Amino acid sequence: MEFYQYVFETMRMIIVISAVMVQWFGGIACLKWIWKNWFIIVVIVTWNVIASLGWIWKSRFSYTFETPEQISEGNQELVDVVETPEPISEDHQELLDVVETPDPISEDHQEPVDVDASSSSAESPAPTWKHDVFLSFRGEDTRKSITFSLYNRLQKRRIKTFMDDPDLQRGDVISSALPTAIKESRFAIVVLSQNYASSTWCLEELRHICECMKGDNNRILPLFYNVDPTDVRRQKSSFGDALTKHENSRRHGEKVQQWRDALTKVANFAGWHSATFKNDEELLVQIVEEVCNKLRPTEPVLKVSLGDFEEFAATKEAIDKVMEALKDGEATTIGVYGMGGVGKTAMVKHVGVQAEEKKLFNKAIMAAVSQQPDLKKIQQEFAETLGLEFKGTTEIVRARELKEKIMRETGILIILDDIWQTIKFSDIGIPSHKELQTCNSKVLMTTRSFKVCHSMGSHAKIPLNTLSKGDSWRLFVREAGISSDKSSNFCDVASEVARECAGLPMALIAVARALRGEGLDGWKEAARQLKASQPPIPEDEGDVFKCIKLSYDYLKSNDSKSCFLLCCLFPEDYDIPIEYLFKYGMFQGSNLLRARERTHSVVKALKDSSLLLDGRYDGLVRMHDVIRDMAMRISLSEGPRFWVIKDGYEMKNWPNYAISIKHNSKLPKELVCPNLQILLLQARSLKEIPKYFFASQNELRVLDLSYNDISLLPQSISFLTNLRALYLDHCKNITDISVIGKLHKLEILKMKSNGLRELPREIGQLTNLRMLDVSVSESFFPKIFSRYRDGCISTIPSKVISKLHKLEELYMQYCGFWGWGSKIDGEGEETNIGFDELAGLSYLSILKVCISDANCIPKRVKVQPNWDYFDIKISSRQRDNMKLQSGHNCRTLSLDSTDTTIGTFPDWFVNAGVKNTERLRYEECKNLSNILVEYDRGKLHGLKFLSVIGRCDKLKELMDANHAITCVPDMPVFENLEELYLENLGDLKKLCVGELPPGSLRSLKLLEVSRCPNLGNVLLPSKLLQKLPNLGKLICETIGVEYVFGCEGFEPDQTNLREMELMDLDAVISICNGPAPRGMFQALKELVIDGCNFQGSLFTFDVAQCLFQLEDLYVSHCRVLERVIEARRETVNSKKTVLPKLKNLCLVYLPKLYEGSATIDFECPSLENLCLTGCPHLSFPCSASDFFHSRKQALFNDPLLGNRIPKLIEKQLQNSMRLCRGLEVIYAEP
Repeated sequence: MEFYQYVFETMRMIIVISAVMVQWFGGIACLKWIWKNWFIIVVIVTWNVIASLGWIWKSRFSYTFETPEQISEGNQELVDVVETPEPISEDHQELLDVVETPDPISEDHQEPVDVDASSSSAESPAPTWKHDVFLSFRGEDTRKSITFSLYNRLQKRRIKTFMDDPDLQRGDVISSALPTAIKESRFAIVVLSQNYASSTWCLEELRHICECMKGDNNRILPLFYNVDPTDVRRQKSSFGDALTKHENSRRHGEKVQQWRDALTKVANFAGWHSATFKNDEELLVQIVEEVCNKLRPTEPVLKVSLGDFEEFAATKEAIDKVMEALKDGEATTIGVYGMGGVGKTAMVKHVGVQAEEKKLFNKAIMAAVSQQPDLKKIQQEFAETLGLEFKGTTEIVRARELKEKIMRETGILIILDDIWQTIKFSDIGIPSHKELQTCNSKVLMTTRSFKVCHSMGSHAKIPLNTLSKGDSWRLFVREAGISSDKSSNFCDVASEVARECAGLPMALIAVARALRGEGLDGWKEAARQLKASQPPIPEDEGDVFKCIKLSYDYLKSNDSKSCFLLCCLFPEDYDIPIEYLFKYGMFQGSNLLRARERTHSVVKALKDSSLLLDGRYDGLVRMHDVIRDMAMRISLSEGPRFWVIKDGYEMKNWPNYAISIKHNSKLPKELVCPNLQILLLQARSLKEIPKYFFASQNELRVLDLSYNDISLLPQSISFLTNLRALYLDHCKNITDISVIGKLHKLEILKMKSNGLRELPREIGQLTNLRMLDVSVSESFFPKIFSRYRDGCISTIPSKVISKLHKLEELYMQYCGFWGWGSKIDGEGEETNIGFDELAGLSYLSILKVCISDANCIPKRVKVQPNWDYFDIKISSRQRDNMKLQSGHNCRTLSLDSTDTTIGTFPDWFVNAGVKNTERLRYEECKNLSNILVEYDRGKLHGLKFLSVIGRCDKLKELMDANHAITCVPDMPVFENLEELYLENLGDLKKLCVGELPPGSLRSLKLLEVSRCPNLGNVLLPSKLLQKLPNLGKLICETIGVEYVFGCEGFEPDQTNLREMELMDLDAVISICNGPAPRGMFQALKELVIDGCNFQGSLFTFDVAQCLFQLEDLYVSHCRVLERVIEARRETVNSKKTVLPKLKNLCLVYLPKLYEGSATIDFECPSLENLCLTGCPHLSFPCSASDFFHSRKQALFNDPLLGNRIPKLIEKQLQNSMRLCRGLEVIYAEP
């Protein structure tokens, strides 16, 4: 209510009370009572006046709330009055009389809450941070995407983040709760999205953030998510529209200008722009790392190369002892021993990182030894880390080369993980004790046995103990997602479960994640199972077994359990392709695409449960050796079901489900295991299989004979009447597989890269076949062409594949077959398969094939194909070394050495394939004249990758907008294109002629132009450059341009260019054809320039002041380059430019650099590595670190620099022989 109403009600109450008193006691008695108690009355009145004034002060800042749709979902819980109130008791119902029910407020007349209400309270001199980060965001834009992911990642890194804080219960006073949350946060991350400014709540929240943190602007961290910082700074686009709407509503008064000021202020702060990152994953990693770095002085986060590492009391004690031993000059071999699953591997990885960071060693290298040591694999892992390429093939020769490398490099920490028995260092290539001392290197090894430490001659033997009760409980609570403030019964049961894990981190994590989300009954049952478990294994491993067994039992599906046990069939420390898990059993039951998706989903669930680990590359997974041992024992306790037969194993009591036989020299005459379902005999170099080997295996479902030397399949394979999958990949000697025609239930037949010349007609009898693969892998190409002039499979009879009516996936790429529809030699009028047979396969969802001519494609088809994924190559060349597309989910079309263009394709083919193409490749296409015509005819709206390579004689302008005939002229073209490659186009003169429609090329992130000598004087004129707002990487090599960028009329606040490589530009004069805008290179991180004739300087003084993000600068063989940054009066007066993030600087063979000038005029406070050679006018009067004012000890022409500089520079070393020769000189210098 208003103030006058409040006064009126107060006066009315006083009058009523006075009248009652007069009526009851009489007038004279009342006056006497007042005279007698005048002091009490004065106190009451004074208190009432003070309360009224306080109410007035508070009311002048009162809020009128927005509707829930307008309020940021991120802080929805802060809004108490817009939610349905809780029922009010009758005793307090009368309190509602003083609260007026407001009239409904229309959406156009909403006002924000003024959060200054509590700002008048005195701030404490030393603020106490309750939150590390306050997240401000527009819920409907980002809550379910970037903000949710960011919140989870920050929480996992122990960063306390405010978002929908449960402590702010509904009913709290919003005017005090929200400012308190902001004031108690060290940093604020403001996620500025498209509709951020449309919410007055978000704007008011932002205004208060700026007000609370105005003393230290570094606390405000903006994230420009799918918005341009310029639009925020200048209030354009959606931000301008929203603020204009707020102004027009006339409800907010001066608030609108305050919001504008806050947006402008925040947009000028250093933050993150999503467009400068390849994807959200990369963006999230960068944000979390930077926030961690800002918090590190008070909250350290230890990291290792493969994830987070948490230092518990037991691990800290062991780490301290290891670090002490590493500093001991007499100790060269240190052994760490402890139970399986206690965390030895993670600990020594962390030690390796710490040893490098503290400069105890120049490099740490690591390899897993495992139960069955593979010396070549160990040697290869070390060699890859050291940048060593073996010349020899035998273990002895490779050991000698590795030893020489270690001795030459010096300062190497060699980590040998998971040693089970004594091995000789010399067999691997590790120097002896005295030699290790000479080269200042050491060996750190892990094992489960103290005896192994002793037998290996460890100078220090350090135990890694299990976790303490307190550490175990903290780890368990975190991984289980429970809180210690739950009911005592729940805590008691959880403590009981944690106690059964015996302090083993692996067991704690596995059990905690298995029980996450379970109720009290589930926890009680888990505790009962753990107590009752009697594992048939050694006592010291029993705790691990029962914990892993519980995690296994709690897997939600049988698919997950089968997939977990299936991983036992692979060797220890093996990187398991997820596709193998699919093909060995997960394919059954549904169509193959859904089965493959289900396999990936199951693998993700197993990784989330810590039962599987990520492999070295995408698409691979690993199983920890302890988990694998336990899985084998789980299998044994259930049957057994899965087993691996090793060398010399006597085959008795075989399992009843799956066997993997490894390297046995001879198979038995007959395999008697009637219930066996999976048999893996791959990679055994078998020359023949006994005649009756499969006679008793009628339940077998999966058989893998890949990588063997067999020439025939035994007749007994016909007894495998229930076989669903047969793999004959890389059986290079096989010539006859006709017997498979009797396997009528077969669903998958893979014969990749084998020696067949003709596809057997008997395959047509496999009417249940769903996958057929006769393709050739890239690694097998040279072997094929050395053996057969025209390829491998030269004959595929017609009416064979067309009988496979259930076929879903067909792989025929690079198999050597080119005779589509041609007659078969010696078979009369019989012809090879025609492409129309493939088009008639109604269930076909994946097609990968090569055809020689577009004329092979029929003009019409009876049924329109429905290809989900495809890789179709049309080429007149029957030999091709094109790199194969990886994975199954690609949509690729390639036109190579042909007159064919998209305009010649029939309509059905355009609709079935071309319009869905994501990767399009042209090579030596004679009739290609305008890529815009191809875009229009092929409806290439979803195209992401485009490459044009080789002689295309008619292609003068890549995109000619003046002569392109488009269906909708004003619609954008190539709007989803992300990567564009142009190579060896001798006739190309311009990239674009005419004006492209707005929005064209807006998604382009990478542009690579090489060996196009006749391009005009500017590669990217300003009109074209303005069309590329998201260009992040530019590569130019051997092109005839004088300028890379045209800048006339182009004034961006900031571009997204992060990487630029300019090589062999003989005609180039400068990077820009005029003064470059200051924001042109603000996002640039990596710059490589080699063999270019830049005149004067690379950067103007103004541009150099904006190179905030530059980390790698590599300049070589620029004969006339005089300076890196142009000279100005400021530089003459010794005011140097600062490149704050530059880590790696290489200046190679620059004969005129700083000729006649004093010295380099820029500072690099983050410099780590410096390469300098062939620059006669450069010299340093002091160390490189001092000269460049680096906070770190910069390495100057260090022998190990070749292994330390980024992969970007390593790639240049490989691609440029001249550059390689130059760098050999660098490394040779003392």
